[in-house]
Order: sequence, then structure tokens, then C-alpha cells
Amino acid sequence: MTSSVVLLALAVFLASCVEMVEALTIVLAVGVTRGWRSTLQGVGAAVGVLAVLVAALGPAIVTYVPLGVLRIVIGALLLVFGLQWLRKAVLRASGFKAKHDEDAIYRKEVARLSAIPRSAGRDPTAFTVAFKGVLLEGTEVIVIVLTLGITAHRLGLAVAAAAAAVVLVGVTGLIVARQLAGVPENAMKMGVGLMLVSFGTFWLGEGLGVGWPGRDLFILALIAGYGAACWLMTARLNQVREARAALP
Repeated sequence: MTSSVVLLALAVFLASCVEMVEALTIVLAVGVTRGWRSTLQGVGAAVGVLAVLVAALGPAIVTYVPLGVLRIVIGALLLVFGLQWLRKAVLRASGFKAKHDEDAIYRKEVARLSAIPRSAGRDPTAFTVAFKGVLLEGTEVIVIVLTLGITAHRLGLAVAAAAAAVVLVGVTGLIVARQLAGVPENAMKMGVGLMLVSFGTFWLGEGLGVGWPGRDLFILALIAGYGAACWLMTARLNQVREARAALP
């Protein structure tokens, strides 16, 4: 198994873990506050919609979109997507943005849902909130799986990595319930952002005819380069924050 394949599987797995932790936070908050019947119905409906999207989009992209065009489009998308993750991760690491706290989000969601009156029978609030949460986070997972998997001709591996993440987060959620703050989500977002940006740069370059030295191994160099840039930006922002704090 080449390094690029390992990195691809790791990127999909970590990104899926991040998104599923966020979905799990919503589902737990809804289920504990509003009851599990309507909540699980909402989760099931969202999973069904996501399955239809995968079945419709995956074969269509592979069949009708030329590989060169696919690499350019997906490379650009991954760059934009990854840079957004990196921007937030750098700001959180330097203290300019509050760190993502799933426990705090859970408490806020519970308080909000508790204030909504319950209805007899099926609870439309529980169904809707669970459906929207799983659908939105699941859609991000699908985008990552399809873009990385199809472009690298490893769709099966990408799907397997995402499925492993879903199972891991689901089992962990059943065991630890609301103790979500221990998940190193901010560190994972930095790592996933680095890999998405690096894959995006690599495939965009390939689509434009760039011959990368060492072929797939150059992805490691891109990760190292972007990682160094993020470290320097974080260090500089820390200096700025400390200088501002020292002002009278």
C-alpha cells in the first residue's frame, strides 16, 4: 500500500470522525431531551437520503466526467474546503477563536430543545433537528469520500474508511454518551485540513499538467510545507495576541 493510499484513507477517516462527532452531539442532545423514537426516525430518514445521493452521484461522476476535468474541479474544491478548515484550526490554536467544545454545544442544544413544547405522538421537532443534523454532517462526509475516492481511483477504500469512522464514533458515543470533550477534534481538523489542501494542490496540479517530483510521494512534501506554514502563522498570531494582552 503506497503512502498516498494510506494518507487518503487517513484523511477520509479523520474527516468522517470529525463530522460524525458533530452529528452525534446533535442526536444525543435531541434524543435525551425529546425522546428517542422520533429522533431515530429522523436519523434513519437522513441516512436514506444520503444513500440515494451516493448511489446517484457516484456512478454519474465516474461515467460522465473526464478524469482531467475531475482532477481540476475536485482539486480546487479540496483546496477551498481544506483552507477553511486550516483557517479555523490556526485561529483556534493561536487563541483568536474559541476551541470547538462539543460538551458546551451539547448543553446549549439541550437548553434550546427543552424550551420547545412537546407534542403528543410523533415529535416533529426531534425528527427535524435530528434529520437536519445528520443530513448536513453526512453530506460533508459524502463530498469528501467522493472527491478523494474517485479522483484517486480508490472509492471502495474511501467508503470503507468513512464506514469505519461512523462505526467507531457510534460505538464510542454509546459507551461515553455525553463525554465528547475528550475527542481531540481541533487537532484532527488541523490534520484533515493539511491533507485536504495537499491532495487538492496535487490533483489540481496534475489536472493542469504539472509533473510532481516523486509522483505520489510529493504529497508528503506538500503536507510538510503546509504544516510548516500553519506552524509559522500560529506562532506569529500567538505573538500578536500576547502583544495585545500586554498593552495597558
